[in-house]
Amino acid sequence: MKIRAAVLNAMGATLPYAKSRPLSIDEIDLEGPGHGELLVKMAAAGLCHSDLSVINGDRPRPTPMALGHEAAGIVEEVGPGVDDLKKGDHVVMVFVPSCGHCLPCSEGRPALCEPGAAANTKGTLLSGAKRLKRKGEPVNHHLGVSAFAEYATVSRRSLVKIDPELPLDQAALFGCAVLTGVGAVVNTARVPAGASVAVIGLGGVGLASLIGAVAAGASRVVAIDLADDKLEFASKLGATDTFNARKDTTAEEVRAATGGGVEYAFELAGSVKAMELAYKITRRGGTTVTAGLPPPSANFSFPQVGLVAEERTIKGSYIGTCVPVRDLPRYIALFRQGRMPVDRLLTHRLKLDEINEGFDRLHEGKAIRQVVVF
Repeated sequence: MKIRAAVLNAMGATLPYAKSRPLSIDEIDLEGPGHGELLVKMAAAGLCHSDLSVINGDRPRPTPMALGHEAAGIVEEVGPGVDDLKKGDHVVMVFVPSCGHCLPCSEGRPALCEPGAAANTKGTLLSGAKRLKRKGEPVNHHLGVSAFAEYATVSRRSLVKIDPELPLDQAALFGCAVLTGVGAVVNTARVPAGASVAVIGLGGVGLASLIGAVAAGASRVVAIDLADDKLEFASKLGATDTFNARKDTTAEEVRAATGGGVEYAFELAGSVKAMELAYKITRRGGTTVTAGLPPPSANFSFPQVGLVAEERTIKGSYIGTCVPVRDLPRYIALFRQGRMPVDRLLTHRLKLDEINEGFDRLHEGKAIRQVVVF
């Protein structure tokens, strides 16, 4: 079938993207689902820094590539071998398909699925197939999803069925921002009620982490960013303290305000400076978690003696150490109970043709979560 999709032809375009147009809105061919796959009619797809890092070249991927990985839609067609979903089901897409039989999957860590990671790196579906073509030439899939398109053929292992009463533009945020941000708090760090928490980087994932900390019962929630408007918004979401990271004395001020630092510090900005700050404001015996994705060349260093003598812990968190089929329904239930206001993270709704302007806005820090609505 013919579909319209946002295709990245080459990485490293100059800013602003509204002029350089790194994403072209093309008519391309989409094959129907093969074994273990489904055709999904896209409803909404979020703009994420993980997309931006491919556009600017920080995280190299094969091109041409149909971008987009945070999305929700409606099943249009079911391929052979799929018997637990049907046409009309509402689904959220997960950007690492889990095979279910590799060692990480067998250990209950599907976010680290090895075949899923390999397929994502190659720009294929979990099966190794490519279902997209433009003028007869293959187009790569983005993280098994390629959501900036009217339809997508995806692996069953990339989908989680959801309650159809949840608005799909809000549901899209659960596939990346919420799984990653909330999961970092409740799965990776296992923040207990009454703990002190700091979140550095108040984009969509960072603010999801913040509302996750509030929902988990953290007694102190410190929000840190470079933008005062985001700090103000964080206060409305439950932050007890805010600090602008532009000040050279931020680490000292946070430690002074929290009696020596926080028990759990979360780095969600994807920068070495943010990670260094997160480590500095973590108290003795505390845990520093990073779920940001800096360029592969970025390196973080720390004094090893402090790691030992102060019994520090440094942890990485990918997709919030999530088990999607378990966590997505839980987070959606908390949202519907009013305990995690995910809908407040949605600041812009776009048309597909406005996507380059949307990535300018994301680069400039002028949006929290934007979604393309189909």
